[in-house]
Amino acid sequence: MAANDQLSLFDTDTDFAFSLSSDVEKTLNKLARADGTESRGAVFTRVEVVEFMLDVVGYVADAPLHRKTVLEPACGGGDFLLPMIDRLVASWQSSQPEKDNVVGDLGDALRAVELHLITFTDTRQKVIGHLADKGIDPVSAEALASRWLRQGDFLLEPFTQHFDFVVGNPPYVRQEYIPAPLLAAYKRRYATLYDRADLYIPFIERALTLLSQNGTLGFICPDRWMKNRYGGPLRALVARDYHLRIHIDMVGTNAFLDEVSAYPSIIVFERSQSEPHSQSRLTRIVRKPKIDRESLSTLTRELCSKHVVKNSEVQETTIQTNGMSPWILESSDRIALLRRIEREYPTLEEAGCKVGIGVATGADKAFIGRYDDLDVEDDRKLPLVTTKDIQSGEVQWRGNGIINPFADDGKLVDLDSYPKLRGYLEQRKDRIAGRHCARKNPANWYRTIDRIWPSLTKRPKLLIPDIKGEAHIVYDSGHFYPHHNLYYVVSDEWDLRALQAVLLSSITNLFIATYSTHMRGGYLRFQAQYLRRLRLPKWADVNRKLRTRLVEAGRARAIATCNQAAFDLYEISRSERHVIGMDGA
Repeated sequence: MAANDQLSLFDTDTDFAFSLSSDVEKTLNKLARADGTESRGAVFTRVEVVEFMLDVVGYVADAPLHRKTVLEPACGGGDFLLPMIDRLVASWQSSQPEKDNVVGDLGDALRAVELHLITFTDTRQKVIGHLADKGIDPVSAEALASRWLRQGDFLLEPFTQHFDFVVGNPPYVRQEYIPAPLLAAYKRRYATLYDRADLYIPFIERALTLLSQNGTLGFICPDRWMKNRYGGPLRALVARDYHLRIHIDMVGTNAFLDEVSAYPSIIVFERSQSEPHSQSRLTRIVRKPKIDRESLSTLTRELCSKHVVKNSEVQETTIQTNGMSPWILESSDRIALLRRIEREYPTLEEAGCKVGIGVATGADKAFIGRYDDLDVEDDRKLPLVTTKDIQSGEVQWRGNGIINPFADDGKLVDLDSYPKLRGYLEQRKDRIAGRHCARKNPANWYRTIDRIWPSLTKRPKLLIPDIKGEAHIVYDSGHFYPHHNLYYVVSDEWDLRALQAVLLSSITNLFIATYSTHMRGGYLRFQAQYLRRLRLPKWADVNRKLRTRLVEAGRARAIATCNQAAFDLYEISRSERHVIGMDGA
């Protein structure tokens, strides 16, 4: 579908028509009756976190909630819905002395959607019982439940109103688990369902567009979209019409009733007309708060205060938004240091270094084995280095090799010229030819996914594993070909031992921690897209004495020594060292 045919909420403040095909309706009916919670992405939030989120967005009982509107997009068993009702009814009861028209007063104040039929039915009964406990008569309780609750798909359900508050926990469903008819329907309607975006991304898009002017959205959901490629369209939407007021990193906290594999955060958006760079566009940031009522109550006061409290765990910064570019959620001092380095120095590749990734085969068990046991011609195999070979910080080769079907010019070799290679590959043809890349091009069935350039084996290089808590940079003097779980850096200009010292330093960690998505356990992604953001002086501009210090630091791999040399390389001041936590370095 052409881009201009997409029925995107990006371009409208009113709901569009949701005409559904019979395939979509059948899929929705099947999902509505499915067993289990995993396929629906259901994750249950602790009550302390729910109450905290409602407080932070301003949905509180001493506000006139009966004159406001609130939406819960995926209400499940009522984790958010029931506390919302508590606050709504309490607000109404304290401000309406007559209390004789509860349905008329509250009927439009709340909407909640749930796809799963059994869950919806159970939650509806909970709501009715909850209202009865608060003194609402049975007829009115039934009427309110009917007005408030909808059984359906939030992404496809039509709405005729906007909301002052949207609060909840959108479903955690990967795109590959969404049935094809439903995925196609979503993609027609949501521009943010881009690349490999998960289901919570269009949930955020739709929730944002349903906000009234000055409305507030509070979700607990992954925050990887703020930096990953798939989050680009959502970042662009937010930058255009909304403001991220609060971001709370919840990774490693007990925010949910069960342990989840997602990387959660609490995000609070508002729809406002303030200027992009005005004081009101500041974002307040908290990292890994304690999950107990007292701590969260204190945190609420600090987040909602007019000014950030001194010595608070709340930080305040301005997010630089530029279309689909990644967002930086760091303190203003760290951002200032990062921007200063970016202004003054070229990128890693502009400084004469090249970043690459090792070879992916699509069938490692066929292409990879013990080097000495690979029964092919000697020039058809290469010694292979993997993450397990470099755990110590030096290459300690375990003896694996990889089959090389490519000639030096990058073309596949003629198997007729290599009878041993032909025999080896033919014995494993079912596994090799069954790969997607081989089915697309049957004539080249024996190629690896990535082209192998044999000359890289003998070239000195720095090897960098993808996922690490801090930089792990290993020097290979030119003996091995890297596996796809390793990135590498080569250079014809920089001394690689000196570069090793720079990449091991806190300067590199500053860049990677800023631009990378954060993994569970505090791990970072040292991927090519982030490594290419590093800044580096030209080697010709480094004086001889500092060159020697960098080389020696790289050989020793002593982080303190690497930091000292790198700080001098970038002319890091004493105050800037304080910013990255290296006061005494």
